[in-house]
Amino acid sequence: MPLLSSSKLSMESRKEDVEGTAPAPPQKKLSCQCHHHCPEDSVNSTCSTDGYCFTIIEEDDSGGHLVTKGCLGLEGSDFQCRDTPIPHQRRSIECCTGQDYCNKYLHPTLPPLKNRDFAEGNIHHKALLISVTVCSILLVLIIIFCYFRYKRQEARPRYSIGLEQDETYIPPGESLKDLIEQSQSSGSGSGLPLLVQRTIANQIQMVKQIGKGRYGEVWMGKWRGEKVAVKVFFTTEEASWFRETEIYQTVLMRHENILGFIAADIKGTGSWTQLYLITDYHENGSLYDYLKSTTLDTKGMLKLAYTSVSGLCHLHTEIFSTQGKPAIAHRDLKSKNILVKKNGTCCIADLGLAVKFISDTNEVDIPPNTRVGTKRYMPPEVLDESLNRNHFQSYIMADMYSFGLILWEIARRCVSGGIVEEYQLPYHDLVPSDPSYEDMREIVCIKRLRPPFPNRWSSDECLRQMGKLMMECWAHNPASRLTALRVKKTLAKMSESQDIKL
Repeated sequence: MPLLSSSKLSMESRKEDVEGTAPAPPQKKLSCQCHHHCPEDSVNSTCSTDGYCFTIIEEDDSGGHLVTKGCLGLEGSDFQCRDTPIPHQRRSIECCTGQDYCNKYLHPTLPPLKNRDFAEGNIHHKALLISVTVCSILLVLIIIFCYFRYKRQEARPRYSIGLEQDETYIPPGESLKDLIEQSQSSGSGSGLPLLVQRTIANQIQMVKQIGKGRYGEVWMGKWRGEKVAVKVFFTTEEASWFRETEIYQTVLMRHENILGFIAADIKGTGSWTQLYLITDYHENGSLYDYLKSTTLDTKGMLKLAYTSVSGLCHLHTEIFSTQGKPAIAHRDLKSKNILVKKNGTCCIADLGLAVKFISDTNEVDIPPNTRVGTKRYMPPEVLDESLNRNHFQSYIMADMYSFGLILWEIARRCVSGGIVEEYQLPYHDLVPSDPSYEDMREIVCIKRLRPPFPNRWSSDECLRQMGKLMMECWAHNPASRLTALRVKKTLAKMSESQDIKL
């Protein structure tokens, strides 16, 4: 039988309980009436115990009253006869001892119904009130959010100008090259007018997706039959889109070894937004893709290296004039962010993390961007967090470390003596495919390891000089690294000695 929950002891038991002692057990076996609780060997509804007789009344599932009588053993009877209410159950028990069949005269009564009903009703009322309150608050918050989102979209500049209007600004037959040359000759030097950019963006036909990265997707598109690359940023990468657009439109930024910028635009409604960056299209893809599928001769190697560092040199150089160009550091230089043109030359792309040096105030203009560079290409001072963020030259030297690794990638694919290595990323044999900061810090900062040189380089003068050059770029001490201009001049001399025209 389960433990019983409440009791009223006989007079003797109650008296002793008040005095603070347990009721004295009976001296002999006690006979009790039993009903609904009789042992198998009971006779005439009678049971015997060394403890107590009891009577219990409880409410059954249908709301009727069920009376049960029987015997309780001495052990544990104190707990079984105690008045301990059980939630959601109406039940009452009385226990007695002292004379046979004493439970015949026990008549326990059920506790009042209204207490439980009130408590349950109160709980239900509170639960309903809390639910309604929470739902109301959530509804109000959603309405407020939608309202402010709508107002924010309304406040944005309208970029969706009708094509009928736009076409009046770009006469038929004008090519992208013509438009860009006109904008440069006008003296602005900072790209096409915004209205022309929006016109081009509206008229582009997306053809196929050619790449995908952490910032978004790259598509090949067409404008009046000309191929263009369209970089579509995720909405979470708006800071990268804004920064890259800002850098590309810097005065005097256009250079043959920096990816040609055409237009930037925001398209969307209140529910969705697309951030476009439209640039020249280069079908060879990135330097990473090109090196995986192409082997190089000495001329091809020097052309890739020289044109890459020429673009980097233009980025790093401050131009002083009436409308001067600030010095810019890339901060995410890698083979995937350098594109290869049809003629085998390179141009630098992906400027979403670039920093500018404001020489008038001697300040570094760092973008408010949550993105960080690629861990595999990070220099030791970034990995061990010793880089001086207020000193612009620190970012320039960080770029040069990354460029040293790119030179290593290029040189491995140059054939000498009929031998060439398969393409690999820097540190491919030392860290996992997606290394952590700890992985890179262990190799680059603590062990001070760098990518190894193949033995064949020592017997090829051009590759030997390339090895020396990259070692001077990835030196552990940033102050010991070569500048982009020095690397450019060294590569030019190497080309002359090889009688190669770049």
